[in-house]
Amino acid sequence: MLDPRFLPTAIEVVVRAGSLQMASFGKKDVQVGKKGPIDLVTDVDIAVERMFRALVAERFPEHQVLAEEMGGSAVAPVGPCWVFDPLDGTTNYAHGLPIFCASLALEIDGVSEVAAVFDPTRQELFTAERGRGACLNGRPLAISHAGSLVDAVVVTGFPYDVHERVDEIVGLFGAFVGQARAVRRLGSAAIDLCYVAAGRMDGFWETDLKAWDIAAGALIVAEAGGRVTRTDGTPFASRSGDVLATNGRLHDQMLGVIRSFRAKRLSTVD
Repeated sequence: MLDPRFLPTAIEVVVRAGSLQMASFGKKDVQVGKKGPIDLVTDVDIAVERMFRALVAERFPEHQVLAEEMGGSAVAPVGPCWVFDPLDGTTNYAHGLPIFCASLALEIDGVSEVAAVFDPTRQELFTAERGRGACLNGRPLAISHAGSLVDAVVVTGFPYDVHERVDEIVGLFGAFVGQARAVRRLGSAAIDLCYVAAGRMDGFWETDLKAWDIAAGALIVAEAGGRVTRTDGTPFASRSGDVLATNGRLHDQMLGVIRSFRAKRLSTVD
C-alpha cells in the first residue's frame, strides 16, 4: 500500500511550482540561458527545482530524485524515485506563451505510481494514482471516443536536434497531417499527455524525450482509460525516450502510420 502522503506531496509541489512560475511569467527580468542551440533554461526552472529538492529531502530523505536541471540517475533505480520537470514548456514560457506546467511522478522500481501535472495559467491540476483513476481538479478524467484518424486531433512535439533531422521529424508530422482531422504542436509533452487523458486530444506521439517529460502524463493517460506504449508498440517505460499515447481506439492506426513512414524512409535511405 502506498504511503498516503505521496499524492498530496506531488500536488503540493506542482502547485507551488505554478506559483513560482506565474510570479515571473511575462516579466523582462527572467533570465534565459541555453543548454543547446534551441534548448532553453530559465532562472525559474532552477528555482522551482531547488524548492522541490529541498521539500523531498526534508520529507522523504531516503527517496531518490531525477529532475531536469540538476540530474539524477538515468537508469530507473530500485525503490522510490521522484521524477520532476520544474517547467515543462520552457521555450513557451521564455517567449510569453501561456502553455507550460510542472510535472511530477513518483516511480517505484521504475513504474509510476503517483502523478501530478499543474498548468497554472488555466488553474488545471491533473492527478493520478495507479489503479485509482485520473482526475482534473478532482473530477474523473476519461479519454475520447474517436475511432478513426480522420475524426481525430493528434498532437506531437519536436526534439531539440530537429534542425539536423528535419526530413525525419517533419516527414512523420506530414504523414499524420495526411490522415488526421488535425495535428497540433503545443510545446509541452506533459500537457499533450494530459489533454489526451482529458479527451481534448485523441493521440500523442513523440521521440527523444526524457523521463521527466512523460513519467507523470503517461500514468494519467493510462488511468483515464487510454493506452500507452513506445512508438514501436513495445511496452512503455519512462526512460525509453519515446511514447505513443492514445484513447486506445486509435492506437493501432497511429502505430500503422509510424511504422509505414519508418519503413518507407528506411527503404529510401537504403
